[in-house]
Amino acid sequence: MPATAQVPDADAYRRYALNRPGDAARGKALFNEPRMLCSQCHSVDGSASKAGPDLFAVGDAFGRRDLIESVLKPSATIAPGYGTVVVQTKAGAMIQGTLKQKSEAGVQVMGVDGKLVSIAAADIKEQSGSAASLMPEGLCAQLTPGEFTDLIDYLVSLKQPEATLASDRGMPLEIPELAKPVVVRPFLAKEFKLPRVRAESGLTSMRSIPGAAGSFLLLHQGGTIWRVADGEESAVFGNLTDVVFSERGPNGLLDVAFHPKFRENRKYYLFYQVLEEGVVTTRIVEKRFDPDFKGDSGEPPRLLLKIASVAEDHSGGCLDFGPDGFLYVVMGDTGPHNDPNGHAQNLGMLLGKVMRIDVDREEGGRAYAIPPDNPFVGQAGVRPEIWSYGFRNPWRFSFDRSTKELWVADVGQDRLEEVDIVRRGENHGWNVFEGFEPFSNQYRKEGRTFTRPVFAYRRKYGNSITGGFVYRGEENPSFQGVYVFADYTSKIIFGITLENGVLKTARQIGAAPQRVVSFCEDEAGELYVVCYEGAVCKIDFSGARFE
Repeated sequence: MPATAQVPDADAYRRYALNRPGDAARGKALFNEPRMLCSQCHSVDGSASKAGPDLFAVGDAFGRRDLIESVLKPSATIAPGYGTVVVQTKAGAMIQGTLKQKSEAGVQVMGVDGKLVSIAAADIKEQSGSAASLMPEGLCAQLTPGEFTDLIDYLVSLKQPEATLASDRGMPLEIPELAKPVVVRPFLAKEFKLPRVRAESGLTSMRSIPGAAGSFLLLHQGGTIWRVADGEESAVFGNLTDVVFSERGPNGLLDVAFHPKFRENRKYYLFYQVLEEGVVTTRIVEKRFDPDFKGDSGEPPRLLLKIASVAEDHSGGCLDFGPDGFLYVVMGDTGPHNDPNGHAQNLGMLLGKVMRIDVDREEGGRAYAIPPDNPFVGQAGVRPEIWSYGFRNPWRFSFDRSTKELWVADVGQDRLEEVDIVRRGENHGWNVFEGFEPFSNQYRKEGRTFTRPVFAYRRKYGNSITGGFVYRGEENPSFQGVYVFADYTSKIIFGITLENGVLKTARQIGAAPQRVVSFCEDEAGELYVVCYEGAVCKIDFSGARFE
């Protein structure tokens, strides 16, 4: 259909569905009608067995307005792992769908008809991604506003049954709200937005510049870096838009870290993706500030690590120096969904891992050295960079400046989001299982020993965890030692405490004005919230009490 006919008066459908109740039973019938293709493209049982995202608990994960927008504008925000893949064969066929499997033998793609198509590697002429969703535009054209509202009500009704959950010391069924929440106040006077090009993009990270009180580097997914301070002060620090790839999936310029001796050597480090010969590849590079610490030196970057993705998602996104002076880097399994090739459990690759390297030395033909106490040094067939493994997509991690513990937030798949405390050599379980096993901290399954999360939450509270920091600021003693983090989708800010390594208290402590993509800790231990849509806020703990 022509563009003008694809979405007839979408605003009218939006207004109708926002202001009137629908009938979920009628919506379910519409969902299962062949003409709608909904049930052909989406499973609703947690199996993720079809071309589109599984909607098992979509009513928990998203609010009504978000569900309306996802139907009206399916290409605006595509769920990670469900971007469209286009495969052109040497015989001239064009196949498109979502990627279900990729290996040296070839790929498997599932289209909207639900059929799985296998293409041998030898038969592939070209494979590319698309910023357009498989879900067609203009679905509402087949529905009256009332029917559209019924369909939305059915999606809202899809929630995780209580019977499938086991209340456990690390996964409470309910997370209470504080009697008086923290206040999230604007920290920077303006919002940092860039025009949309082909895909949605936004802020990704902010880090305090060592030795420059009140000054930060603020990163945008598309490759722009600003130097910012409280109030109006901001300036473009760096521009990597001609290098960074951010057109599909949660890829782009994702994080920055500073060398422990930054004031002496001016070195800083970036984590971003590029597109190399059609393959999304993560780069970890070393760069330097100029001598007056105002901007980048302009010197060519030094490439430390280059890690190719199998699919285009779950590329991790965080790097930082530990209290031991070594650089820690995280990588996700890179997809497809369910990690079908077991990347996270494969010790011969860096996918689904926490890595630890020494950037101050070079050895063995690498641009870095391996710390001698890394857990797998000297083991045949095992990458010596690995510190811990078994992660799906560890988006953010941080070190507790008091206890030195490493806290990792690992994005779940269909049921749970989890928080891990990560130690040397541990296996955190993906893809053997997702989420929780309701028994001891260390347990065995399939002949292997796993470390379970210290905390997990279900879709009711969101579906994309954003790691934070253990609060060590002096503003409010009741929050001392509380791990503060958030969920990207729900915007809820959480706080948890442990006792003897076991969850003691979990609370909803507040909410952000926009989707939370990262946290920032300044040199005094105060916390800031970085929002994807462009806002940067500071958390005011003064009027709240954690109890």
